[in-house]
Amino acid sequence: MNIPVYLDCSATTPVEPSAAAVAAKFTEKDYGNAASPVHDYGLFARTAADHARKLVGQPAGAGADSVVFTGGATESNNLAILGLAEEGTRTGRRHIITTAIEHKSVLEPAAAMERFGFRVDHLPAGADGRFDVNRLAELLRPDTLLVSTMHVNNETGIIQPLKETAEVLAGHEAYWHVDSAQGYGKEFTMLTDGRIDMISVSGHKIYAPKGIGALIMRRRDGRFPPLMPLMYGGGQEQGLRPGTLPVQLIAAFGEAAKLAMRDGETRRQKCIEYRRAVLSVLDELGAQQNGDERFCMPHTVNFSLKGIKAETAVRALKSVIAVSGTSACTSHNPMPSYVLGAMGLSAERVECSLRFSWCHMTPDADWERVKDIIRKLRSGI
Repeated sequence: MNIPVYLDCSATTPVEPSAAAVAAKFTEKDYGNAASPVHDYGLFARTAADHARKLVGQPAGAGADSVVFTGGATESNNLAILGLAEEGTRTGRRHIITTAIEHKSVLEPAAAMERFGFRVDHLPAGADGRFDVNRLAELLRPDTLLVSTMHVNNETGIIQPLKETAEVLAGHEAYWHVDSAQGYGKEFTMLTDGRIDMISVSGHKIYAPKGIGALIMRRRDGRFPPLMPLMYGGGQEQGLRPGTLPVQLIAAFGEAAKLAMRDGETRRQKCIEYRRAVLSVLDELGAQQNGDERFCMPHTVNFSLKGIKAETAVRALKSVIAVSGTSACTSHNPMPSYVLGAMGLSAERVECSLRFSWCHMTPDADWERVKDIIRKLRSGI
């Protein structure tokens, strides 16, 4: 039986063998509790977690003390947004700006803040897939507490205008949170900008196991953002995230971050080469790319096949390639993609949209068979 080629790396990546080996080591052998450094088992676990903290901070140009480990980017996003509620109430700064194309783990905490009495404005997006920075400048107010924008969109792979956002926010007191689940460890030029106060990252997007992420924070005037924890009990992670550290996941995350720094350019070139083959196939099929190619990450493409609904194409292709019709975290929802809708695409084009995403470990697919399946769908065979 042939195994389909996995082309859904934006949903989750395969785990790097060395990261899997590290996770196994700290599961089976070095299983001490990092909160018990009174013996060698605990001391070794604490040392491993501290080393991983340093490695995880490096792709963002941040130090080890800036890294708060979480269960993933969703938790980090919730902590960055909901964690500022008390500060906003205390200071009277109750205005938040985010974008219409954010992941649900940003949009839903922002909606919760609205229920707490905060005002939330959403920046529109253009057909290029990027949010409108000019509108950000218009919406920014003296009482704006938080601006939350993504680094790379999870559905389209489009890199967002972070450099321009930093320029707009220069001199303003608003905290700036960046959801970098899709960009961290892959796009290195933007996250080091010192204007970014908080960065959400996730291990399973950079070839580490699922279940580990981080909120990376930067000091401003010597102080980290004044977050309050969402949970209590133990005081771990600077009092922001209680609970026993999952050292096996943290160490594997550190290994993956190290490899991302070391092998980033090699991986990028492999993804660019793979992209050439993908775009050639899509061109032959008359696909319409969603989002501007100039701003797209090399490992992702979102496109529409006119006349073929996404769910039909996904089912027809599943024995050859494993792909997604929308973002993985909303694929259980039959509603059309709100991201593509926010970009101004027609309902028909949204309904026919697919996402292919690959990585440096992705093998070649049987593209001739892919083309044959799509052409048969078009002809109704």
